[in-house]
Amino acid sequence: MMKDLKKSVICFVVATFILGLPQLLQAHCQIPCGIYDDAARVQSMREDAATVEKSIRLIMELAGKTDAQSQNQLVRWVMNKEVHAQKIITSISDYFLTQRVKPDQQGYVERLKKHHFVILAAMKAKQNADIKVAKSLIESIDDLAAYYPEHKK
Repeated sequence: MMKDLKKSVICFVVATFILGLPQLLQAHCQIPCGIYDDAARVQSMREDAATVEKSIRLIMELAGKTDAQSQNQLVRWVMNKEVHAQKIITSISDYFLTQRVKPDQQGYVERLKKHHFVILAAMKAKQNADIKVAKSLIESIDDLAAYYPEHKK
């Protein structure tokens, strides 16, 4: 009985590590390496938000269809929406809030609020299939762009 429990715990730990590894590898390092492209991250979030919006449009189009292919595509678009909304949440929490928003910055509280609005909008996008929610997500990301202008090389 104890051997089975140990095996189960080991399997759980290994599975958790393997499933979590891609997320660990995706985040930019959290050491002061100085290699940042904030504007590119904002652009990436905009692309994710556009994908969320397209996913919602196609979910609405497929809603009510009962054939197997439509149901299959519906599920795929829901999953796609979830993945891209989560990418936005991860970018904000693992990149911007941990490395780019600093307590000593001017307008710190306002910055925090705007970043939090993006997380909330992405969470709502995961929970809903409403185009207004997708638009709100896009707008909340656009509100951050002023903090992260593209640098001229």
